[in-house]
Amino acid sequence: MTQRQADLLLLTATAVWGASFVVVKEALAAASPLTFVAVRFAVATLVLTPFTDLRTPFSRYELGAGVLLTGLLASGFATQAVGLVHTTPARSAFIVALSSVLAPAVAFFALRQRQSVAVIAALLVAGIGVYFLTAPETAGLSRGDAWTLITAVVFGAQIVAVAELSRRYDPRRLVWLQMAGTAVLIGAAAPLLETPMLRWSPGFAAALLYAAVIATALAFIWQMQAQRHMSSARAALIFCFEPVFAAAASWLWLGETLAASQWIGGGLILAGMVLADAPLSSRQGASR
Repeated sequence: MTQRQADLLLLTATAVWGASFVVVKEALAAASPLTFVAVRFAVATLVLTPFTDLRTPFSRYELGAGVLLTGLLASGFATQAVGLVHTTPARSAFIVALSSVLAPAVAFFALRQRQSVAVIAALLVAGIGVYFLTAPETAGLSRGDAWTLITAVVFGAQIVAVAELSRRYDPRRLVWLQMAGTAVLIGAAAPLLETPMLRWSPGFAAALLYAAVIATALAFIWQMQAQRHMSSARAALIFCFEPVFAAAASWLWLGETLAASQWIGGGLILAGMVLADAPLSSRQGASR
């Protein structure tokens, strides 16, 4: 796979994820958040199974990688779904976009990777962006925004983990482990943390299929395959487009609009993402 093909593949996955904020928001009107996530990942697991080579037993290290990624994926999607019940798709997407800014911080604490002054500045810029995005002159930081901030931290760790592990193992097997593990973990937690609810309808079924098949099974395989051919910094820069796609989809489908201060906040978050990743991209480009 060439660099351009990898970029295009990850950008396609990013567009699919951006649109999924609107799709999932609509679906959560007919389902409790954790139950929806559990069913979404169960369907994704079933879809992936015929296309995944499961004849060879998983090694201990492969299982360890799967457990780590499952923990990150399950907690990230659970908090994102709970957050979407109480916030809008565009706000959720811009806050989740903080994950790219937070990824270098995770790499520092988890892998002892030194970070530059630019990364610290990026965190400050993005933090100011969140302040403006949550529209302090109106509702301020909502309950949904707070849950989504947890998602951003978890997905920041996921970006780092995928960059480290996607080159070591078969991406389809690793994605299948994550899908199955998340379905089991969230499925077990749902009855303990909420009153499970699903109201089936043609619209809900269509939303579930989009979320499970396209935005989960396919998009995560695309992410794994693409990130095998690029740095985590380059991937994080491509992820900058996700909230843009989400805001556009939310405007087209739901008529959601953002105040001027919120657009400023979203722009600051994107600026922070670019500022955080640019030094890493420069160093990695110079080393090739």
